[in-house]
Amino acid sequence: MAKIGGETRSGTEAATGATSPPPDRLTPVLRPVRAGNGFEEALEQILQVVRLGLVPGGERLPAERELADRMGISRVTLREVLKVLQEQGLVESRRGRYGGTFVLPRPQTADEDELRRRIAAVDVEDTLRFREVLEVGAAGLCAAHGLTEEGERRLRAALAATHDAPLPDYRRQDTLLHLTLAELSGSPTLTAQYAAVRASVNDLLDCIPLLVRNLEHSQHQHTALVEAVLEGDADAAREVMREHCGGTAALLRGFLT
Repeated sequence: MAKIGGETRSGTEAATGATSPPPDRLTPVLRPVRAGNGFEEALEQILQVVRLGLVPGGERLPAERELADRMGISRVTLREVLKVLQEQGLVESRRGRYGGTFVLPRPQTADEDELRRRIAAVDVEDTLRFREVLEVGAAGLCAAHGLTEEGERRLRAALAATHDAPLPDYRRQDTLLHLTLAELSGSPTLTAQYAAVRASVNDLLDCIPLLVRNLEHSQHQHTALVEAVLEGDADAAREVMREHCGGTAALLRGFLT
C-alpha cells in the first residue's frame, strides 16, 4: 500500500494517480444549486473547486454521480459543465477503469499578459475588504458558539496540514484551513461567499512570490487563531484574524498597486 497525503491507497491507484479528494474537502463549495440556473451555478462551483486547488492538478474530480447528487443537477447538465471546463483547458477526460475527469495542472508561472488580466479582473480593495469582513466574522462565530468534537478535529487537522505542507503546496493547504473555519461558522451563506472571494484572492496571490518570512509569520497567526477559537475567545479570534488579513492585504497592495 502507498500512503499519500495521510491517506492509504492501493498500489494500482498510486500508480495511476486515480484518486479523488475526501468528501469533506469539497463540502464548503459544492452545494445544491437553485432552480433555474443549474448549469451556471454548477459551473461556478466546480470552477471554484479548481481555482481554490481543492482538487490539485493531476487529481480526479469526484465521480459524475456524486457531483450531480451533491449539486442537485442531472448528469446531462453536469456533462455540459465538464465539457466547458475541458474546452477551457482546465480538466481532461480519461477513459478506462481508472478514468474520470482530472484537473489539469496550472502553469507554475504566468506571463505578464496573464498577470495583467488577473489583476484587471479583480477590484483589489473591494475583494480584500470583503474577505476581511467574512473571515473576521467566521472566526468570531466559531469561537463564540463553540465547535463540536468533530469540528475541533477538522480544525486541528487543517492547521497541522499547513505546518507540514511543502512550499509548493502551502497555498492550497492555507486555503483549506480558511475554508474549514468558514464552514465551521455554521453559516452556509457565509461559506459560499467566502469560497467565491477566496478564489479571487488566490488569483491575486498567484501574481506575487511566496515569501518564507511571511509564511512563518502567517503560521504563528494561524496557530494563535486556532487556539483562540478552541478556547472560545471570540475577541481574540477576531483580532488575530483581522491582523492576518491585514498582512496579506499589505503584501498584495505592495506588489500589485
